[in-house]
Amino acid sequence: MAIGHQKAEDKGQIRNHELSACGFTDKPHNALGSYDLANDKEQIRNTKDKTMSPIQINDTTLRDGEQSAGVAFTVAEKVIFASLMDSIGVHELEVGIPAMGSIEAEAITEISNLGLQTLLTGWNRAVRSDIDASLACGLERVHISVPVSEIQIAVKFQGNCERVFKQLRDTISYALDRGLYISVGGEDSSRADDKFLLDVALAAQDYGASRFRFCDTVGILDPLTTYSKVQELVSKLTIPVEMHTHNDFGMATANALAGVRAGATSVNTTVNGLGERAGNAALEEVVMGLKRIYGMNIGIDTTRFKEISEFIVEASGCDIPPWKAIVGDNAFAHESGIHGHGVLQNPATYEPFSPEEVGRERRLVIGKHSGKHLVTSFLDKYGIALSLEETRSLIDAVRDLSVELKRGLTPDELLNLIPNH
Repeated sequence: MAIGHQKAEDKGQIRNHELSACGFTDKPHNALGSYDLANDKEQIRNTKDKTMSPIQINDTTLRDGEQSAGVAFTVAEKVIFASLMDSIGVHELEVGIPAMGSIEAEAITEISNLGLQTLLTGWNRAVRSDIDASLACGLERVHISVPVSEIQIAVKFQGNCERVFKQLRDTISYALDRGLYISVGGEDSSRADDKFLLDVALAAQDYGASRFRFCDTVGILDPLTTYSKVQELVSKLTIPVEMHTHNDFGMATANALAGVRAGATSVNTTVNGLGERAGNAALEEVVMGLKRIYGMNIGIDTTRFKEISEFIVEASGCDIPPWKAIVGDNAFAHESGIHGHGVLQNPATYEPFSPEEVGRERRLVIGKHSGKHLVTSFLDKYGIALSLEETRSLIDAVRDLSVELKRGLTPDELLNLIPNH
């Protein structure tokens, strides 16, 4: 029997959905830069039960992330990744698509046999054979996806709206009879008719699903619209709502957080935002947004984000840009004179949180935009003192060479610009 739900037939609560087929307490980050990393780690150690966090992270790097064009993880890489995510406290992993069989099923089975604390869920279509495949891999949780927008129903179900309900009811019943936890996803929720979407979600709840996933499948929403749509679902359902957002317009993380503000309690993420087309909401961005913008520490060890980001870069073959939020090489790099001067006095002047909190280090770069304070600070480390006129001449030389090389300077390149050094 599914956790927390009985079959709809047992409860006698099936509504006539088929007939209509066709608070937070905001705690801002410390403005003075007093980062309490030790306290964060203590909170992480004390979060043993992965179902107790107010917001659940259900990472889908192994499913939707790997569906990124040209990406293919090995079995070993998937097993290592699952273990890494478990070790940092991620609550749930969508481990793949069991019905693919072969290497995919082998990887899922191996992960299932690891004995991880992290909850493991397989992605399924609304067909019994997919549920059988999930069971064969040793999974106890299944996600069942059905199309809910007109365009998706036309392509997948030949425009037959009643088929959505029939297959969903049949598949949920089949999964419940086998004792599985069931999550249901409305594919293309963001483009669905609002009433039809609600009908499907309520039907899923009545049939015995324990969670409903709102999917912005092609990433067309903005945060305000996301909030409105998700709030309507949350207000009508008694089961939790999960967010699944894509980054086609660069708003995946913002939309995921908007969904949380609207009452969603689970969020799909991928490491580095890896995913189909423009990608998904990035794990590191969502978790740090919850932690530093909303003041919610959800028990995930953020100090290892750099390590996990680098693992996925290597496994996927997909580099991240230096300006990538949270884990990019330039996320805590400072070159310009005004910024460099501020950071030298107090890092919080131009950093929202300490780089150590996500496993990174601060970098001060000497380049075209560097000013007197940054250059002088660098020279102090080498015991070099220049007059004001010499410093100005050096800065001019730094700018000229930086433009010529089209990059910042190495320490040796800077030192070589100092006469008689």
